[in-house]
Amino acid sequence: MNLIDTGIEKGLIRFDEDQNFITYVQQNKKRNYNNPEEKVQAETFLTLVLIYGYPEHRIKQFLSVQMGAETKEADIAVYSDDACEETYILVECKKEDLTDQQFNMAVDQAYSYAVAEGAKYVWTTSRIKNQYYEVPLQKPKSRIEIPDIPQFGINKLAPYKYVKGGISQINTDLEPKNIASEPEFTNASGVKQKFFELQVVSENELTKIFIQSHQALWGGGQRNPSVAFDELDKLIFCKIWDEKHPRKNGDPYDFQIFRDEDPEDLLKRIKKIYAVGEKEAPEVFKDGITLTAQETLTIVKYFQRINLNKTDLDSKGKAFETFMGSYFRGDFGQYFTPRPIVKFIVDSLPIMHKSRVLDTSCGSGGFLLYALDKVREQANEFYDPIKDEKDHYKYWHDFAEKNLFGIEINDQIARTAKMNMIIHDDGHTNVIASDGLLSDTEMQVKSGNKEFKYNSFDFIITNPPFGSSIKQTEKAYLHQYNLGKKDEDWLATKSLKYGLRDSQSTEVLFLEQCHNFLIEHGYLAVVIPDGILTNSSMQYVRDNLEEMYRIVAVVSMPQTAFSATGAGVKSSVLFLRKHKDKQTEKISNQKAKLKEQVKTDNNYIATVEKWEKEKANAIKKLEADAKAKNPKANKKEITEIIQADKSAVQSAFTDKVNLLKEELTENYFLAKQTALDDYPIFMAIAEDIGYDATGRSTNNNELTEIGVALSDFIAHINKTEK
Repeated sequence: MNLIDTGIEKGLIRFDEDQNFITYVQQNKKRNYNNPEEKVQAETFLTLVLIYGYPEHRIKQFLSVQMGAETKEADIAVYSDDACEETYILVECKKEDLTDQQFNMAVDQAYSYAVAEGAKYVWTTSRIKNQYYEVPLQKPKSRIEIPDIPQFGINKLAPYKYVKGGISQINTDLEPKNIASEPEFTNASGVKQKFFELQVVSENELTKIFIQSHQALWGGGQRNPSVAFDELDKLIFCKIWDEKHPRKNGDPYDFQIFRDEDPEDLLKRIKKIYAVGEKEAPEVFKDGITLTAQETLTIVKYFQRINLNKTDLDSKGKAFETFMGSYFRGDFGQYFTPRPIVKFIVDSLPIMHKSRVLDTSCGSGGFLLYALDKVREQANEFYDPIKDEKDHYKYWHDFAEKNLFGIEINDQIARTAKMNMIIHDDGHTNVIASDGLLSDTEMQVKSGNKEFKYNSFDFIITNPPFGSSIKQTEKAYLHQYNLGKKDEDWLATKSLKYGLRDSQSTEVLFLEQCHNFLIEHGYLAVVIPDGILTNSSMQYVRDNLEEMYRIVAVVSMPQTAFSATGAGVKSSVLFLRKHKDKQTEKISNQKAKLKEQVKTDNNYIATVEKWEKEKANAIKKLEADAKAKNPKANKKEITEIIQADKSAVQSAFTDKVNLLKEELTENYFLAKQTALDDYPIFMAIAEDIGYDATGRSTNNNELTEIGVALSDFIAHINKTEK
């Protein structure tokens, strides 16, 4: 039961029928509950009564405070006597959507009210963030930040607030008078106080914590937003690692504020936690924490009360994605494949807990997360999540630890992917920061991870970067790829040497690199620009694909599929199944024989050679005629005289040859359709995939139905095509 429901049950508050207005019963004050600040006020009041145990009659709300010539209103005052004459705690409540700067202004305001009222303690809260202070009895009234305010009946504060096994901040079934009867922890100083356990929070609240803490580090321009994100990533990692660290009941968590502690001491403690991550995942956590002690303190205040590990998996995953999308869309939009497309791809493939799965351009880890969630759901079919918790956990966690892999060229985004996986309860995912087009041996050497081996993955699910080209002068690995070499003209009449291309697009090279990584009959699902499927200049790519893969499906995405992420390229999702080497060799040989047969049947070489002789004779005649008409002209002058006629002859020859080539090419394709093994290909056009060009939901997703049909089609292939 939450605080509001318990408050109603115990008669502390009541609402009107439409819940537009809240009435605080003791003071008989009616307030507008639609005001965001009032929601925080209500929960804070109930926390003081239900959790901290203060008698309701010792609390006053909306208190007039005299500040010089002005009269201000303090939100809540708690008194140390029944007559409410001695102010003990002054509380200032603010709405949740507050910047760090605005929150600090609220702290100043609350402290000034406390000094004016003679309060001993100050609590400023936006619910998302809390800060507590002790006001010294002697002047100057310098601020002393403390971990918490005292609970009712406690005269001394402990040096920290959060411990393993502490009471829940939402355990509202306690009677106020019974808080002292709960299990107590005694610190080294002999101080007894109720400590708190970390709190599970909602998706909405966690999103706000992510965004506000990032804004605090960004500072509106004091630090690059992506650098701020990187540093926040590191502290979130420390927070999760601290929660997982084994400790006994009553032991304090390290990721929190301690009383009488310098911010530098806190920073040292956080860096010790981070050092664990550097050992666990050195390829991702390469750089140390660069935040100042004060900045670290700011972030700890946002996160110290929450339990990231126990917060609902889907909630924290969506919160993290929402947070990333809130600012990454501009600079790093290419790393984010929309959720409906990712889900469609993963749902369509028969990924199991023993499958080895790779994303060669993993970005923030969206495909990996959905694969993990798929296997986690499969665990429910075999084990009860509660009764068989260990077996259930082992089923999906072994998959995450040993079978899920990602490659990301950008160091920072690779760390983001790693953090995304950690947020989703896995700290072992094999995400490496590497150029995904390097050879497997180069990746292994640079990352130290020997699992990135060719011919070893069952499934590759990926959205490679579009539109960028790899130049041989910049990246000297085009020679590793057949698609990095110039395609041979099978209708050339002379033997030519075909070298490397000057450049090749990344999406084309990734099609071949994925083939390298897959096992025989392994599946590739890849987002590609439609140009690969339709442009005549890309025919050589399609030729290579039919030799390397069994084409399973082509699902066309709407033009607006990537508009919300800043990309307008029309794209499709291509599903491919890697041929066995013998099948690839067979197809290649069949095609080579067909080409030779077409040339032979049409007497191609002899015909072109005949035309070349006719062309040469025609040019000689032009030269002879010109010489006869201009006997005094030299060779250069003759060339100039016949230039136009000669060009016409050459053009006519070229046109005839090209027409013949087109005819033979068409004959070849017709012959190929008959000669090569025939098989069905799943084709679909998705016009509405759940969102529009702005990213707004359309409440309809055709990919769901398409995915079910495609999944059945793939199952049929696996059963019938050996």
